[in-house]
Amino acid sequence: MTTICFSHRSFLEHDTGLGHPENAERLRSIERALSRPDFSGLDRREAPRGTREQIRLIHTDRHIDYVLGAVPKLGFAYLDGDTVVSPGSGEAALHAVGAACAAVDAVFAKESTNAFCAVRPPGHHAEPDAAMGFCLFNNIAIAAEYARKHHGIERVAIMDFDVHHGNGTQRAFETNKDVLYASTHQFPWYPGTGRSGETGAGNMINVPLVAGSGSHEFRLAVADKILPAINRFTPELVLISAGFDAHRDDPLADLNLVEDDYAWVTSELVKLAKEHARGRLVSVLEGGYNLEALGKSVAAHVRALMKS
Repeated sequence: MTTICFSHRSFLEHDTGLGHPENAERLRSIERALSRPDFSGLDRREAPRGTREQIRLIHTDRHIDYVLGAVPKLGFAYLDGDTVVSPGSGEAALHAVGAACAAVDAVFAKESTNAFCAVRPPGHHAEPDAAMGFCLFNNIAIAAEYARKHHGIERVAIMDFDVHHGNGTQRAFETNKDVLYASTHQFPWYPGTGRSGETGAGNMINVPLVAGSGSHEFRLAVADKILPAINRFTPELVLISAGFDAHRDDPLADLNLVEDDYAWVTSELVKLAKEHARGRLVSVLEGGYNLEALGKSVAAHVRALMKS
């Protein structure tokens, strides 16, 4: 078995307008990085279209209707100052949800122990009743609840190493002790959540990092606080909100990670998945806005998944 990579051509049709950092070139940079000969063993699959029933596991009907109803026939519509939809955005958002759920199905069917979903729009800022921060539907939160409802498990652990805190994922599960959410992120920074004291029902592990933090601070936070918490939680599935905007070359924040940090944290999470979850791990793309750094970081991440 090898790593499965889910993606879809619709992700290139989610047009966010000239100059927007979350644009189709992000996916093209990932496609180029994963086209190297050392990724020839990837099991590449087309993401299916997600369903309303899957989205309703996290989001309200009102939110679903609002997002899909806002998609224009021409031009652009703004859900907030940062979050743009265009004629192709609805299909992209549905296929992003579909990718995450299909990846969950694949690891439970033992088609592979792990999967990476190269999707856009990202999802971890989307709250049950609000789109924000480039995000329409919360792909990783939907995947977690889909696994619990459709595959008969109880405990899911989510690790989020995006430079921005996943406020939407936290809000979705902050009272649900069966889902552990652990995050490293720059603080204070957008969206303003993720203080260490935000612990939910004891299932929120927030480890904020100050601007300028790099590999040492990141690895110490993960090794001292996040990995032990996940280990104690004994998850039956490990999910990753894989944002690569904490890279030192990323323009949207001020952390200083490098590709080796992403390879390291991925390998550590793979070890925990093997110990507690029969190897089951699904990673879903979030941020990352320097194209060269994004491609190299995703390559390091996927290479670590393929070694498992």
